[in-house]
Amino acid sequence: MDDANPEFARTDVSLVIGANDVTNPAAKNTPSSPIYGMPILEVADSRSVIVIKRSMNPGSRVSRASSTSTRRPRCCFGDAKSAVSEITAEFAQL
Repeated sequence: MDDANPEFARTDVSLVIGANDVTNPAAKNTPSSPIYGMPILEVADSRSVIVIKRSMNPGSRVSRASSTSTRRPRCCFGDAKSAVSEITAEFAQL
């Protein structure tokens, strides 16, 4: 994390696949959050964030309200392998 976190400010897109607790800014910004104080990957510093999740289920430790970053991520729901293939195909057409 020490090596990766400074790079996010220079990153155009961060792609978060699966459980997003380790990228949740509530760990830094929300003392009442159950994950407050946990080290995170600071993907919210990227220009854009895409989160791939199977469902709206917030996970085992995070409430739905705290699972979004200060910059609203784009969410893609579904199977990670299919979603990454679709995103890659879209980028290839740009």
